[in-house]
Amino acid sequence: MTTWLLVPGAGGAGWYWHLVADRLRARGDTAIAVDLPADDPTAGIPRYVEVALEALGDRPDPVVVGQSLGGPTAAEIARRIQDTKRSGAGPSRAVRHLVLVNAMIPAVGENPGDWWSDSGHRAAKEAATRAAGREDAGFDEAWEFLHDVPADVAAAGAEHQREQSGGPFSDGWSLPAWPDVPTTVVVGRDDRFFPADFQVRLARERAGVEPHVLPGGHLLALANPDGLVRVLVDADGG
Repeated sequence: MTTWLLVPGAGGAGWYWHLVADRLRARGDTAIAVDLPADDPTAGIPRYVEVALEALGDRPDPVVVGQSLGGPTAAEIARRIQDTKRSGAGPSRAVRHLVLVNAMIPAVGENPGDWWSDSGHRAAKEAATRAAGREDAGFDEAWEFLHDVPADVAAAGAEHQREQSGGPFSDGWSLPAWPDVPTTVVVGRDDRFFPADFQVRLARERAGVEPHVLPGGHLLALANPDGLVRVLVDADGG
């Protein structure tokens, strides 16, 4: 049985993972979809990590999965658990796998607020938007996030979402070191917010892996939960 620690992106709604969590639990696994204090402007990545570890409790050897803004949090969780194991200061457990899904893959020493420019995201998104025949590269939730999410699922999600504060982008946190754990990167082929070719480059440059590219947009766990679960299970050796 595998323990899955599922970290959401902007807005911090654990509900985002519910279709994936249901499928993992049907296998007999434990799936913990974390709710993060995204609307608290005093909370940044360190607080998100604390909340996630509290949700994990003393369960052993998790697979840590982070989506979008959840990428830096997931990477830091994995690093923290591995450091705790080496120091003997806490539960003796290891991270089985780190999985980053349409994620802001962090660079060591980079604050999430700098990610947008350091990663080249702005230019990549503008180019992809123009290629799609749109002139305005400003944020459009329906076009960028919901274009391939079933209407009933999108409607159900509205009540779960919270405003994302600027806490993770302004608190000065940066990843101290890349976690020494097996890592998988999953890219949505149809992601309009983090274009696929941009994500593939980051996966190679920052995580040192060749990503899995799946049909689906930015909210892959809602648009293609079956495909995502297959990749997650395969990554865990199942």
